[in-house]
Amino acid sequence: MEKSGYVAIAGQPNVGKSTLLNGLLKKKLAIISRRPETTRDNIRGILTEKNLQIIFTDTPGIHRPHNLLGKVMLTRAQSSLLEADIILLVTEKRFALGSGDMNIISRFPEQKEGKTVILVINKVDRIKQKRALLPIIEGAKKKYPFAEIIPMSALDACDLEKLMSVIKSYLPEQPFLYPKDQLTDKSDEFMIQEIIREKILTKVYEEVPHSVAVVVTDTQEDEKTELLNISATIFVERTSQKPIIIGKSGMMIRNIGKLARVEIEELLNRRVYLDLWVKVRDKWKKDPNALEEMGYG
Repeated sequence: MEKSGYVAIAGQPNVGKSTLLNGLLKKKLAIISRRPETTRDNIRGILTEKNLQIIFTDTPGIHRPHNLLGKVMLTRAQSSLLEADIILLVTEKRFALGSGDMNIISRFPEQKEGKTVILVINKVDRIKQKRALLPIIEGAKKKYPFAEIIPMSALDACDLEKLMSVIKSYLPEQPFLYPKDQLTDKSDEFMIQEIIREKILTKVYEEVPHSVAVVVTDTQEDEKTELLNISATIFVERTSQKPIIIGKSGMMIRNIGKLARVEIEELLNRRVYLDLWVKVRDKWKKDPNALEEMGYG
């Protein structure tokens, strides 16, 4: 009998949800940044083994939205909770089961709907005194009837295997939901945009926080060189941010493009020419038309 199901990875910003997704899949699917609010969309990663299929969904961090983009992100995270068979609530010692986590729990479907909720206390490798976890675990048991409470590090292979075994034990018996060879529900175009955005966050986050969006505007095959020519536009909110992305003599945007191209070629398994442009779109995070154009509609 086949087992399959949706597993939503939920939690506050910057608790390691994307790192956990990539670790469980043993493949980089979601972009990673040390900064909060990196993930803006539900990203499904599909793991298929013999008679088992798990559809993991990495969700945007759930918090009080500051603009229209934040509201869209919250709506998408909420939708993943509703469809999930299993919810992984990811937290860490700093704010485990505080007001932020309790806000997320309040958004869970009613318990009578039969969803399994597992509490994942991440980043325990940073805790010197492991006994500090005991009051957190005891407090968690009093606040919500979690099916399991698992302290772990998303960077530890053994911890990931233990979590995976627990997830498998709770999967419902039902036919596969996706083709066996499908790895994600996202297009190559979406993945390219995310790779470019990750490199921007890596390089210029302090100067240009979350004011950046990336849109692939064109892809063309070059029959002579066998290159895939990709054009993408980097949108910023203010005129002052444009020269930061470009850098002195275009040095910064070349570095961003070089880093992104290496990863895009690995994704597509072919040679790529990447052409990046920077444009100003004032207050795009509050503009419904802009959000629609950028894929956040």
